[in-house]
Amino acid sequence: MPENAAPNERPTPPRRSAPWIWGAAALTVLLGSALALSLGQSNGKLAPGVRVGGVDVGGLSTEQAQAQLSGRLPTAPQITVKAGDQSWQVSAAELGWQRDTAAALEQAQAYTTGRSWPERLSHLTGSAQPANFEVSAKVDPQKAAGKLAELTAPLGFAPQDGEVKFDGKAYRYVVAGGREGKRADTQAAAQQFAAHPDQTELTVPFQAVSSQYSPAKLKAQVDKGNALLRPLKVQLKDSDAAITLPVPQVADLYWATRDGIKPDAKAIQKTFDSVLAQVDHPAVPARYVAQGSQWLPKEGRSGYEVQRSEARKIFERDLLNPETKTSVWPAKTTQPSFTVDDLPDPAKLQLIATGESTYDGSSESRRENVRVAAQKLDGYVVPAGQNFSFLQAVGGITAKDGFVSGLIISGGQTVDGLGGGVCQVSTTAFRSLYKAGLPVVERNQHTYRVPYYEPQTGFEAAVYDPGLDLVMKNDTGAPLVVRTLNDNAHSRLRVELWGTKPKREVTVSDAVVTAQMPAPAPHYVLNPNLAPGQRRYVEGSRPGMYLHINRTIKDAKGSHTDRVETRYEPWSGTIEQGPAQ
Repeated sequence: MPENAAPNERPTPPRRSAPWIWGAAALTVLLGSALALSLGQSNGKLAPGVRVGGVDVGGLSTEQAQAQLSGRLPTAPQITVKAGDQSWQVSAAELGWQRDTAAALEQAQAYTTGRSWPERLSHLTGSAQPANFEVSAKVDPQKAAGKLAELTAPLGFAPQDGEVKFDGKAYRYVVAGGREGKRADTQAAAQQFAAHPDQTELTVPFQAVSSQYSPAKLKAQVDKGNALLRPLKVQLKDSDAAITLPVPQVADLYWATRDGIKPDAKAIQKTFDSVLAQVDHPAVPARYVAQGSQWLPKEGRSGYEVQRSEARKIFERDLLNPETKTSVWPAKTTQPSFTVDDLPDPAKLQLIATGESTYDGSSESRRENVRVAAQKLDGYVVPAGQNFSFLQAVGGITAKDGFVSGLIISGGQTVDGLGGGVCQVSTTAFRSLYKAGLPVVERNQHTYRVPYYEPQTGFEAAVYDPGLDLVMKNDTGAPLVVRTLNDNAHSRLRVELWGTKPKREVTVSDAVVTAQMPAPAPHYVLNPNLAPGQRRYVEGSRPGMYLHINRTIKDAKGSHTDRVETRYEPWSGTIEQGPAQ
């Protein structure tokens, strides 16, 4: 009995719940669990009411939604592509354009999984508002560039190299030919389309394409070359001696090329030597002047000599500097190597050796040059132990020195040039000096056999100012005096060498021929000044010949022999002819 129960009172049994109540509670628990499960899980399906690009994809998996969108979304738009004055209508798909449904579905999936419970419940009850995700577009730049390159290929063209040429009439360098190329910048256009895939018009820009030697690049070289085309004055320092090179002569000293300015070393050296011969005035030693049968002494004079090595560098430097208008060459004052007091006593001079030659058939200009050269050489004194220089003795072969134009051998052909006939004098002098036994320092031969020096074939010496000299050493131990006797009426020249006769015996042999070659056929040269069919004989062909001349010298030391080698190549004569009839 319960502790608090009254006596004889029956306790009330506990009340039991009805069975239906327990069932309702269980159902409620089950429904709640299902709802929670439904609200908490999406099963990979998109939330109800989700739209992508306006297409309902709610309740579909991503793959199902992708398939749904493929058939429902609009096709790719048309794009107007412009390049220059050309245009094309192209499907955007051809340019790598496509709708980015994957990105939109990814956003829809994220939305689905990220909903709150109330939002999920509203979707279950159908009270939620639809969620729409726009589909953006994307572009594959490489595909776009490829299609654009295909479209614009005919519009571009490759650059062409130009050339640097010299206009001989205007004496100016010019750019000839060449052009800039043009190329469509498809990469830039493709990147622009990728950045703005919604645009419906696309313009392809063009780029200028330059070659390695484009006209623009060559113009810089042309300008450099033309800047150097100016008269260039050459002057000796602290002297009035000067000469100005005209533009045509300056133009021959270098080339403007597409790779830059190229000095012509040979032309520069030749011009330097020519200018040097005109401005260089070394001291002139005392000498004798023949007056009838007497030799009268003539005092020498001081001079100035160019410092050649330094002047050569300065000349080229100044030539290639367009700012330089005057090239100043260093020079020093020189004094005569000997004076009148040093001249040998004419009464004690002995005839040592004689050289002779004839010049029948010479033109008046050639005869004049023989006369001038012989006169300048007459009375020249060579101090003991010093060298005889023919060019120094005559003082240069220039117009101001009295020489005139005549036929000379230059550049492998017979042409009109200053001083033609001077070699008659140098050859005759050589014969006298060689017979005297003087050592040869420099001797040059003619290219082919010259009839004026026959019959002593090969016994000759060619000179050319500047560049070719006749130089022999005075080893007699006493001064030498050169005497020239020119008989123009009989075309005979005689050069005598006077001094103290050395104790030696000199014998010179005739030419020893070692090879002979036949004369080639003459060649014909067009002369437009001749009448049609007319011909003019210039010079005949000459056979080739290799030979040497022996010289035997006997003195107190014994006997020794040397030789002079001469190689005449076969020479083709020249005949000028008028135009064809």
